[in-house]
Amino acid sequence: MSNIFDALNTPNGDLLKSLQDATAWSPSERMKVFTAQFAEFSAMSEMMLRGTSRHLDAMARTHNARTRKSLESLTKLASDLSARQAEGTLAEDVKAYVTDAGQRLVLTLDTLRQRGDIFLKHEAEGCPPVLVYDHEVVVDGKDLPHPCNYMLLRILPPAGVTIDPAKRPYIIIDPRAGHGAGIGGFKTDSQVGVALKEGYPVYFVAFRRAPEKGQTLADVTRAEAEFVREVTRRHPDAPRPVVIGNCQGGWATLLLAASNPDLTGPIVLNGAPVDTWSGLVGGHPMRYNAGVLGGTVMPMFWSDIGHGVFDGAHLVSNFELLNPARTLFRKYVDLYAHVDTEAPRFLEFETWWGGYFLLNEAEIRWIVEQLFVGNRLARNEARLEPGRNVDLKAIRAPIIVFASHGDNITPPQQALNWILDTYSDVSEIQIRGQRILYMVHDQVGHLGIFVSSSIARKEHSEMASTMKTIEALAPGLYEMKIDDYSGEGVNRTFTVSFHERTLDDLQALDDGRDDETPFAAVARWSEQQAEVYDTVIRPFVQAGVTEASAEAGRVLHPLRLQRAAFSSRNPLVQPLQQMAEKVKAERAPAPASNPLVELERLSADLIEQSIDMVRDLRDTWYEMAFFGLWGTPWARWYGRGHVRPRTLKRTDELRALPVVQSALRRVEEGGFVEAVIRMLVLLADSRGNVRRDRLERSAHVLTEDEPFRSLSAEERAIIIHEQTLIVEFDRTGALAALPKLLKTREDRDLAARVVQYVPGAIDEMAPHTLDMLQRFHDILDLPPISGDVTEDPLGKKALRGPAEVMVAAK
Repeated sequence: MSNIFDALNTPNGDLLKSLQDATAWSPSERMKVFTAQFAEFSAMSEMMLRGTSRHLDAMARTHNARTRKSLESLTKLASDLSARQAEGTLAEDVKAYVTDAGQRLVLTLDTLRQRGDIFLKHEAEGCPPVLVYDHEVVVDGKDLPHPCNYMLLRILPPAGVTIDPAKRPYIIIDPRAGHGAGIGGFKTDSQVGVALKEGYPVYFVAFRRAPEKGQTLADVTRAEAEFVREVTRRHPDAPRPVVIGNCQGGWATLLLAASNPDLTGPIVLNGAPVDTWSGLVGGHPMRYNAGVLGGTVMPMFWSDIGHGVFDGAHLVSNFELLNPARTLFRKYVDLYAHVDTEAPRFLEFETWWGGYFLLNEAEIRWIVEQLFVGNRLARNEARLEPGRNVDLKAIRAPIIVFASHGDNITPPQQALNWILDTYSDVSEIQIRGQRILYMVHDQVGHLGIFVSSSIARKEHSEMASTMKTIEALAPGLYEMKIDDYSGEGVNRTFTVSFHERTLDDLQALDDGRDDETPFAAVARWSEQQAEVYDTVIRPFVQAGVTEASAEAGRVLHPLRLQRAAFSSRNPLVQPLQQMAEKVKAERAPAPASNPLVELERLSADLIEQSIDMVRDLRDTWYEMAFFGLWGTPWARWYGRGHVRPRTLKRTDELRALPVVQSALRRVEEGGFVEAVIRMLVLLADSRGNVRRDRLERSAHVLTEDEPFRSLSAEERAIIIHEQTLIVEFDRTGALAALPKLLKTREDRDLAARVVQYVPGAIDEMAPHTLDMLQRFHDILDLPPISGDVTEDPLGKKALRGPAEVMVAAK
């Protein structure tokens, strides 16, 4: 920048970048630039108005529709009540409803009593995992050199299920975000059940209620790495384990894979918040918490009150307030309305929801500072410990990301934008030999991503069966899409394809990233207030806390207190059990046609809607307050030092990387294996997407047919990576060198038939696919394509059925 006028003429979107040169400016120049920022403030104001408009439009749309529906139901109900009164049956309806309502009240209160008893028993047992499967401890983190409260469990298969130890093991890491472990295996049709059904060994990373003394997240990452090593030792003939991270377990899985690049197989991130500043203006209010309610100082204070231990019940309270109509009202109304059938499901879920876990102050502070407030993981600034930075580019295992537009805790932008911040473009992903796949769903919510939603269950099943073929993809960025389905309900089957994507496709999921700039000011403010608290206030707070007072504070937390107080230990509650048994013996439910039952339902709907209205207004205020505080010119100047993105390499710089130059020097080296893989990469590059059946055939050729079968998984990955680099940076040379790799006519003919076999019948090929196949024939001096290749040229018989292929391609 030659002078201050260059800065004043800088487009709004680039002005903040120009501020990084402010150290060389005079005070007058600084003032001029600061003044120029008011132009950006007008853009920020426009964004605030746009967000508020979205909130109000959504409120008007949803609440108007709900109100109309309720009014229609009330009109119909009034007519029904008049008809019943005219018929003289209304009194009988009232009597039947009063009897039914009173009985349901007793049964509901008794269910809450049972919840209290389960809570106390669960706490007394140390809050064990709520898995529905039998399991055994394989490795206990407390026995490792760096002790922690994590442990590796082996899931014991239920009766009738046979596990093949040579199949790829699955390791599931559950979130430690206030609740206990087990949600990933909470039901028989969740992640664990899907993998067990297919005969895969399944392991589960769980944790105890209390952390070990001095435990840090670095210790946890070391323990998880040892867990993966132990699973690998137990299955020497199997491919490397798949590691699945749920929610908070997702970014923990990224830490594991980045710190141990050669340790795991594919990693799956389910609803994992990684780029925590991201989201849509007009939605996703949880990301504003630190800017409105306080940053790092709050968990520091609560940890001090807990004598160095942070109570996870505080996190659960935040989750409950995110959707208060559901967590504080509707789930109890649903229990009351269907208590005869709903009680077991309610108690099952509440066992997990009511298990509150603890974190050391160092752990929760890392999570807040490095992730949720500082957003350092996505910006390549996160440190597990001094001298140990976490670089997501170091990950070598394929990464599969599940996200959902229905997730109000981890929106798709938070699950995916870290890719934009980590890689300059898809070329860099390819150069580094990485495969990143993502799926964005329109409906399924946060827990539904990895529990028992029928939508999520089918996606997990499809991903489990597709996992074996993903590694046959050329490095790059792909979107996994369900293109077609057949059948109904849980028997529905899907056709899946993989579509090549660019970073622009990910950016299109967001509404721009200017809204992330104010978070930089929040990050700086959080750091500074944490320093003030640590040096000035903390000594006085800690001086007034003892272990006894800390435990008393945990016991008296409202979430624990309400459960303990409504348990059989309370003499006033004890009679409910006998009353409930008596009611069950005399149960007389009112028929569904009773108009008062409908009146009850409508009343509940209206109350729920009113709570939702308050929540929506609160969320609107949250956003306005956040941008009003942190979107000002002063705040943008204040946070300018924390907004710097990761420095990304240009394409010409990527070409100069040693790994690229090494591959390009070998463009004419190799034989049949290298030629076929290069041709498959060229073919995939020409298509832009890979259908499931074609991917299966490609995976079968590359893993089951000689000479590919003799390659180790590492050797195969290296060749695919190298050939991808050659195609990416010297496409013309890659094609021209094919005759030098295939010296004999027999090899050329066989390679051409193998490559044609993968895309299938000619009439199913896209024109550019057929053009590329014909080009191979021309370059290799072969006759034109004359017909389909329906049988595997490298096999003894035609390709087997999909189920057999998936078993063979394990």
